[in-house]
Amino acid sequence: MKPLMQRRALVQKLMAGMSLLCIANGAWAAPVTLPVTDSLPNALATALQAKQPLVVMVSLHGCPFCKVVRENYLHPLRDLGLQIVQIDMRDSRTIVDFDGSSSTQDAWVRKYGIKLAPTVLFFGNQGREVAARLKGAYLPDFYGAYLDEQLLVARQAVVAHKQG
Repeated sequence: MKPLMQRRALVQKLMAGMSLLCIANGAWAAPVTLPVTDSLPNALATALQAKQPLVVMVSLHGCPFCKVVRENYLHPLRDLGLQIVQIDMRDSRTIVDFDGSSSTQDAWVRKYGIKLAPTVLFFGNQGREVAARLKGAYLPDFYGAYLDEQLLVARQAVVAHKQG
């Protein structure tokens, strides 16, 4: 085999090995997403049926902080059964609000006075916010604690309403 052909064969083997390594490490994995809803009342009903709050993440396309919150904090909670939906700033898709009115996702974000992405909201009975919003990504070391704290508050509000 000629030296040039040997180098090509070696490069091809290395590239194949690197591809397998990248796939095994998740480097080429599909991006983690959260579901989008066209009806907040329906999403809330599903959450309340499970005695959980509805968690809404307001995101902005291309926002690196949104990606961190979505992938590292919210997606694992969704896998554990928490009802979480995403609404996107600047998105023209239609969404039905808790009061039955219809608007774009972007208009919904403005209606709720949200100016920062990510913002995470917690909704309970009748579409009322039942815990403090998490605005921005905070410090990574503390975000999980802030999220857990507000989830506890929101869950207690949902359970208290069911008992009351």
